Amino acid sequence: EPKIERVEVTLTIVDLAGSERLATTHATGVHKEEGIHINMGLLSLGNVINCLANASTAGNPRATHVPYRSHKLTRVLSGALGGNSKTLFIACVSGDASNVQETLCTLNYAARAQDIRNNARRNTVARVPPPKSEPPKRPAPPAPRLRVNAKLMSSSAPTSP
Repeated sequence: EPKIERVEVTLTIVDLAGSERLATTHATGVHKEEGIHINMGLLSLGNVINCLANASTAGNPRATHVPYRSHKLTRVLSGALGGNSKTLFIACVSGDASNVQETLCTLNYAARAQDIRNNARRNTVARVPPPKSEPPKRPAPPAPRLRVNAKLMSSSAPTSP
């Protein structure tokens, strides 16, 4: 019997916010909390990227523990970062002199991400189709006694004037 192949693909697109420097944004309240959470996610992602890059350059991808569970962001990106995937990392930088520090940090981040080596291969699942079966049988007609009771119920039902 012929086998059926199914290819499974996952596409993950993430737009990462830049780091939130509280000294420059002067954020307070809810915006300050959001900035802190953004920075925590970026720090966790940086730690994962460093671990994966170190493992790739050492030649042994299983040599070190990768902290994917340290943040929701890294948990979601675990398959794209160190799994069976092809990953594209786009770093957006500014040429403005006031953003030199952020630009350097972003370029260092991207350089570390560039060192990660994934082993991408095709995800195929081979399935054997189920054997051809007979068409479904029609349900048996109701027993004669039930048919009689159904007629009695319809004849004894009150009729509307």
